Amino acid sequence: MKKQRLLLRTVILILLLGAVGYTIYANFFTEKTRVTVGSEAPDFVLTDLNGKKHRLSDYRGKGVFLNFWGTWCKPCEKEMPYMNRQYQVYKNQGVEVIAVNVGEPELAVRKFAERFDLKFPIVIDQQDQVMNAYDIDPLPTTFLIDKDGKIVKIITGTMTESMVQQYMESIKP
Repeated sequence: MKKQRLLLRTVILILLLGAVGYTIYANFFTEKTRVTVGSEAPDFVLTDLNGKKHRLSDYRGKGVFLNFWGTWCKPCEKEMPYMNRQYQVYKNQGVEVIAVNVGEPELAVRKFAERFDLKFPIVIDQQDQVMNAYDIDPLPTTFLIDKDGKIVKIITGTMTESMVQQYMESIKP
């Protein structure tokens, strides 16, 4: 019995040390490419609230207003109606909005979208993979992506409606 416990504890200790070692290696010894203005926007596939998959590269030829947000984020809440109104103006002019929620439960995201009657695609980044690929901090953060898939501007913080309008105009193909 004592030998079994010792063996079990040893296996658990080895697994924990392996996990810590991998975390240290991944954070300090792997090359991270920072997403910057002028770089190609990292591709991703996320599913919206209606079950439709959205692949960023499928939007080539259009301007993309890529917004990272959370339901608990007061600045995000403030700018969502602006984005929604301007999306209605620019969606037929080649500008798409993709709102990436950062890993919240679908029910909370759905209630938020219904409360503001949001018409653009809302996707949830459940494992924070897209958020990490884009190195998001703080929320809200918006990436303006041109028709060729290049990042033309990165905006952090709250936008006014006139700013949203100007940004959408700037990425119109």
